[in-house]
Amino acid sequence: MAAVVPDSSPDSIFGKENGVHPPKQLDAGALFVLKSKGSWLHCGYHLTTSIVAPVLLSLPFALSLLGWVGGVVCLLLAGLITFYSYNLLSAVLEHHAQLGQRQLRYRDVASDVLGPRWGKYVVGPLQFGICYGAVVAGSLLGGQSLKFIYLLHNPNGTMKLYQFISMFGVFMLFLAQIPSFHSLRHINLVSLALCLAFSACVTAGTIHVGYSKNAPTRDYSLNSSGVNRVFGGVNAVSIIATTYACGIIPEIQATIAPPVKGKMFKGLCVCYSVILVTYFSVAISGYWAFGNQAMGTVLSNFMGNGQALLPTWFLMMTNIFILLQISAVTVVYLQPTNEVFEKWFADPKMDQFSYRNVVPRLISRSISVIIGTLIAAMLPFFGDIMAVFGAFGCIPLDFIFPMVVYNVTFKPSKRGLVFWGNTFIAVASTALSTVGAVASVRQIVIDAKTYRLFAN
Repeated sequence: MAAVVPDSSPDSIFGKENGVHPPKQLDAGALFVLKSKGSWLHCGYHLTTSIVAPVLLSLPFALSLLGWVGGVVCLLLAGLITFYSYNLLSAVLEHHAQLGQRQLRYRDVASDVLGPRWGKYVVGPLQFGICYGAVVAGSLLGGQSLKFIYLLHNPNGTMKLYQFISMFGVFMLFLAQIPSFHSLRHINLVSLALCLAFSACVTAGTIHVGYSKNAPTRDYSLNSSGVNRVFGGVNAVSIIATTYACGIIPEIQATIAPPVKGKMFKGLCVCYSVILVTYFSVAISGYWAFGNQAMGTVLSNFMGNGQALLPTWFLMMTNIFILLQISAVTVVYLQPTNEVFEKWFADPKMDQFSYRNVVPRLISRSISVIIGTLIAAMLPFFGDIMAVFGAFGCIPLDFIFPMVVYNVTFKPSKRGLVFWGNTFIAVASTALSTVGAVASVRQIVIDAKTYRLFAN
């Protein structure tokens, strides 16, 4: 009787009978930028830096447009929905990883679950635009923080905003050369500490101002009425949704060393523990202290009638914390851009630090930072533009896409709560995205007369 030789071909090992596919060949972007070496704790650092950013200082303003009940409820609901949403997306990623087809990028998920055109023409460009927009916004915020520190030290200084944005851009040129996402783990641990630090400073500052003799008169009524109140409410919900946004969940999960099962959940728990401490403390204390006079960023409220309501050293310390944390956030959102450039220009068959790969990396990343810095300097009203990107990008990627790919991948029963819960969240988020886009465009039209290139 002839001996039976086991078939060792890929079709046999990863046969369709067990639903397992042969692993894909990694391109240079995935191989060099998205190295899978991290732990769940490193994942928590990355998640915290990507979500908990100085944009949370806008939360008191969002509450001023919604009131106590509406604001706190929206803040809580957005947190619960995004935590649920990110866990759904993580479950989809884990499922495909167990089938031998690990997905490392948003466009990979879209291509494998929804079809190649979705990844190539919709999700991929959408994510690239959002992440690069975050880099531009980070450069703008970094420049504004530097200028604020400068004016605290020299109130009569004449330096312009674009000069400080350029300084921040030079700093980012160095940080952009950090080779991989995993290499940022120590920077992102420091970033986690910094977001706790500046949130504690802002909370302490608002409580101090609220109890001081210079405390503003607090009024918690809604300022606007009619159509303006409706658009204000939509704008507030969009702000809250954007503060929870993270357009790089698959890329962060890609940094985890296999097996990945359960590790993303632990990382999300770390992140949302920080969110619970920072978001609610800043939002509630800021709205309590300033009521419906809360400004776009609560830091602006600390300058009452041109006079600082807090000691100069305290404001400077808080802004230094914010400046350093912004730099970490900006370099995190450079990673999808870096990954794309690495895929285009690097050779995966050669060492990551070979001359052949280092030179294109240095050039492409430097050009990316220079262009982002130039856009930030030219368009200091970029925040209005980012509101449109947020409505079209952040909400679809973080609130809609995970619900859709989960339902398509796992096909939960249409009689069950999971299917209809996911569908309801996706439909409601689509409506919010549409109305939010209209509100954002409306705001651009209203503000257009104040726009000026290289404004101060």
